[in-house]
Amino acid sequence: MALGCDILKDLIRRYERANFVVERRLHAQLKDMMPEELTVDQFKMMRYMRYSERSTPSELSDIFCVGKSSITAIISRLSGKGLIRRLAEENDRRIVVLELTDEGKRLCDLMEEQVEAMLAGFINHFEQDEALLFIRTFEKLAGVMSGAAGTAAQEKQE
Repeated sequence: MALGCDILKDLIRRYERANFVVERRLHAQLKDMMPEELTVDQFKMMRYMRYSERSTPSELSDIFCVGKSSITAIISRLSGKGLIRRLAEENDRRIVVLELTDEGKRLCDLMEEQVEAMLAGFINHFEQDEALLFIRTFEKLAGVMSGAAGTAAQEKQE
């Protein structure tokens, strides 16, 4: 069932206002808890890499929706700090694979505990059924956006 134009506009405005507050507040709190040598963007990339084990610069560029030159700069900084390492792919040495070092994993795990505690403080304001509904809805939005991004990328290639 399609939403009416006025309802849709109202929902968009409400989403934008709420999203702005959530994004800004989360970013500010993450920034405050970061160790001096780490930025929020670097941490987010390391956190992604922690769960994917091994990543390529192209994959990170796609996941974080930033240009390859920006990814290269972040990779270089993290590598220089001894938090990630670049490896050549075994089957194709032209492909660079990235993985966290033991120090990168340690730092990521330490920060993850702090991030989980911060987020738990927010999520605990919801009843269990509200929290589950929120996460399901948010995951659905992420899926729709991922599909839309994939469709847009395919259309660009054609």
